[in-house]
Amino acid sequence: MKRVFATVLISACAVVAVQAADLPTPDVSFPQTNNAQITLGQLLFFDPILSGNKTVSCATCHHPKFNTADGVSLGIGDGGIGLGPVRKVDADNLPEKRIPRHAPMLFNIGASEFTSFFHDGRLEVDTTRPSGIRTPLGSEMEQGFASLLSAQTMFPVLSADEMAGHLGENDVSRAVRRGVITGPDGAWDILAKRVEAIPAYRAAFDPIIGADTAVHFTDISDAIAAFVDFEWRAVNSPFDAFLRRGAPMDTDAMAGMELFYGSAGCSTCHAGLFQTDHKFHAIAMPQIGPGKAAIFENHQRDLGRMRVTGNTADAYAFRTPSLRNVAHTAPYGHAGAYATLEGVVRHHLDPLGALKTYLADQAVLPDGLGKGDFAVMADTAEVTRISQANQLEPQDLTDAEVSQLLAFLNALTDVQSLRGALGIPASVPSGLPFD
Repeated sequence: MKRVFATVLISACAVVAVQAADLPTPDVSFPQTNNAQITLGQLLFFDPILSGNKTVSCATCHHPKFNTADGVSLGIGDGGIGLGPVRKVDADNLPEKRIPRHAPMLFNIGASEFTSFFHDGRLEVDTTRPSGIRTPLGSEMEQGFASLLSAQTMFPVLSADEMAGHLGENDVSRAVRRGVITGPDGAWDILAKRVEAIPAYRAAFDPIIGADTAVHFTDISDAIAAFVDFEWRAVNSPFDAFLRRGAPMDTDAMAGMELFYGSAGCSTCHAGLFQTDHKFHAIAMPQIGPGKAAIFENHQRDLGRMRVTGNTADAYAFRTPSLRNVAHTAPYGHAGAYATLEGVVRHHLDPLGALKTYLADQAVLPDGLGKGDFAVMADTAEVTRISQANQLEPQDLTDAEVSQLLAFLNALTDVQSLRGALGIPASVPSGLPFD
């Protein structure tokens, strides 16, 4: 689509122009669909069979009720009961800690432009490696994925706090603790055999991989990825209608778009059709919760991208999130520090000031865990280090301009995608209960 410029009517008295070069093109590339694989993936996504203790599914932290996330700053995976803000610890299976990072939304992540995953990008396309993917497993990573998204789905099942369970609780957690992930009797193999042993799943895989082919975990992850990609494509927002047909958004949203792609500088990082440059930036986001540490470490810090690259220049940098459906995917930030969209927008206007004055009531944390959730924010030295890493310049916007930005962010909502394409199944082949 060739555009010279788009003229935007802001009010009866003011007309401004957004240059075409500043706006993304409406072009997007998604994988081809396979209906059998998608419907199988739907069942696997909601089935707790893929967790060590058979109590947690992908949907526990990425539920349609909470628009593909979980509605809390930092969730409770294994050892929790319920969903979202009312999820609480299971007294009979106490978790060790909260999940250390906020559950990201799933909209559009099957699109080809997504070439890295997780807040720190520890899973990313790397054509120099045999698997074509850079992962925490290095050369031991499995091969044969249909997509990077498929590879991404393989890692939450290995996390003790998310899905695997803790040492000694089950066969999966024991394998993970021993470091036996790939190959026969590895954690992924154990889960694949669980699934294959269920007749309905074996029958569902037959037309996809062949009746005589054993189910490999990559077959499971491919199906889940196919479902996630198909279920939550968000490309029909008012903003998309504007890009494709010139259909105007409401007055405030149009003014907010002008700010977003103009003087407010939002599109410097939130670039492209899905409002992300897929890069990593330190913006002085508050650090709450247990932090990201290795087993042998005892701290609540989260160094972000630096944990992947080892480069001190990447300290406290996190991946730019997509903003599609952002008005419906609170809380915000790598640790979910901000419960409201306005709160995180105002953080961007004054990162250092917002970090310094951050209040605990800006987060949403389920009860029962984390008495030290705000320990880092009380650590003057660590807050100073977060501040010193900040790369984001402050912006001077009026309250009216903030409201206009928020209106534009709301115009990135695709209502149909919030409902999903297939929805929640009535039951899953394992027969296990799920929310």
